[in-house]
Amino acid sequence: SLQFAKKFLPIASRKCSTRLPQVCAGQPARLFASGSSGAADDLEKLSPEELRKLVKDLRSQAPKSTDPKAPQPADAATTRAALSGTKGDASDSKNITIVELQRLRDRKQPITMVTAYDFPSAVHVDMAGVDVILVGDSVGMVVLGHDTTLPVTFDDILHHCKAVSRGAQRPLLVGDMPFGSYEVSPHQAQHNAYRLLKEGGMEAVKVEGADPWRLRTVETLVRGGIAVMGHIGLTPQSYSTLGGFRAQGRHAKQALELIEQAKRLEQAGVFAMVIECVPPEVAKVLTESVSVPTIGIGAGPHTSGQVLVYHDLLGIMHHPHHAKVTPKFCKQYSSVGASINQALREYVQEVRSGAFPGPQFSPYTMVSGEIETFRKGVEAMRAAPPKPADAGGA
Repeated sequence: SLQFAKKFLPIASRKCSTRLPQVCAGQPARLFASGSSGAADDLEKLSPEELRKLVKDLRSQAPKSTDPKAPQPADAATTRAALSGTKGDASDSKNITIVELQRLRDRKQPITMVTAYDFPSAVHVDMAGVDVILVGDSVGMVVLGHDTTLPVTFDDILHHCKAVSRGAQRPLLVGDMPFGSYEVSPHQAQHNAYRLLKEGGMEAVKVEGADPWRLRTVETLVRGGIAVMGHIGLTPQSYSTLGGFRAQGRHAKQALELIEQAKRLEQAGVFAMVIECVPPEVAKVLTESVSVPTIGIGAGPHTSGQVLVYHDLLGIMHHPHHAKVTPKFCKQYSSVGASINQALREYVQEVRSGAFPGPQFSPYTMVSGEIETFRKGVEAMRAAPPKPADAGGA
């Protein structure tokens, strides 16, 4: 703030002295008098509150460039914050790490997590102030058109991780380990997880299940310096062995086992865990039984946070396939798909009727005087006899 005030004080002195208000208790008003040689030194004497008021006025009076190509004073981060409705609080502007996530859990401040699969969705999720982005293997169902997540390959996930990491700055970035990318051995899991971090730009990975083999894999990854998010309850990669997408923990024995799984995952070193399709009572006891954040999806209100799929919560798709794979627990916060469909229909109609592009969207003109030369050239070209075809090697 002090550097900004010193930079724009001469401008204010020359151009704004008659318009700037008396910003703080009369003292800084003399700073705007023409020829005040001690203005910059006087700034040092202002209190932080006085300086903030002064800078606010200077910003409002600073000259603005009329050149649309000229660099603007606000940087990208400021622009993103201005567009977001949640960036005003200081805590919201922090880059989220696993340490900050734990603090949110300890303060009982609900954690938000949303999936994203490309640059635009990552930008939107980031600007909304979401805490965690999951590049989930659900990409297979909502982007690639599969009925399950099983066909998703490691290269699929890596590709989408790269795009998301370019679009998100504040949220913690978690990459899903897809089916077949970590089950063969802990060494395979470690190799692929490193790639998600080094090539994909992720900061953590997510692994489904809590059987002894996967617990060993989690331990190996954590010992290797990789942050791991667990996932229990309904684990979509176990679609075949579960007999479909079925809620878990509905019977007492299975519910108690889920709590034990959560404890074992915490012991293995996960920094958080997803709890999917579990009765709220079970999710509540499970959350109370561990000291790391729990992120619920279809698990009621008692977890440390919530996660939803980007396409589901925005209502992006209106298609029989998507209706088939959209879960019952998903709340639709918008109907983006309806707006997209309407816009595309209008585009098709305008192209076919000739309304688009029209003069407004045909902005390029020939250099002055060239149009007549061009027209004469076209007439000459049309009047000339056709050239014989090149016989070539025939």
